[in-house]
Amino acid sequence: MFRPGHYGVSLALYAPVGGWLLATGQTTAALAGGALALWLSMLPDLDTRLPFVPHRGPTHTLPFVALVAVAAWAAATATGHGVRPVGPVEIRAFAAGIAALAVLSHLAADVLTPMGVALLWPVSGRRYTLSVCRADNRVANALLFALGVFATASAAYLGTMLFANGGA
Repeated sequence: MFRPGHYGVSLALYAPVGGWLLATGQTTAALAGGALALWLSMLPDLDTRLPFVPHRGPTHTLPFVALVAVAAWAAATATGHGVRPVGPVEIRAFAAGIAALAVLSHLAADVLTPMGVALLWPVSGRRYTLSVCRADNRVANALLFALGVFATASAAYLGTMLFANGGA
């Protein structure tokens, strides 16, 4: 998928988390988590700028998801604030989870295309695809973006209404 499609899938997958955070009165965490999810959603396409790394190669795999999550955990820990709570988890676990969700959202969007992704590389080179639409399909990218915006707006509305009516 292209950038709008990736952003849309990231927003759609993050929406329940953001809505829950808003419902529990954690507005800053909801906004920060959403920003992190969007910022990292295009990270797997870093491979297009790296020599000798094929597109939809190692950066489009579950081991890469784990690597990014560990890096987010380490970065949050290095700030010295990693053990502060965000709901029932520490900031470092929250950061790792959002980082994993962001990269997984990218992979989910690419699974929709005929090229698919080799999720289990290096264990298996098998590519997983639903072959719904081509990555350059403008309508599909726009629809995914619209879905993400709708899911986010709905979750934000429901979350703030729940909080205003006594919390979740």
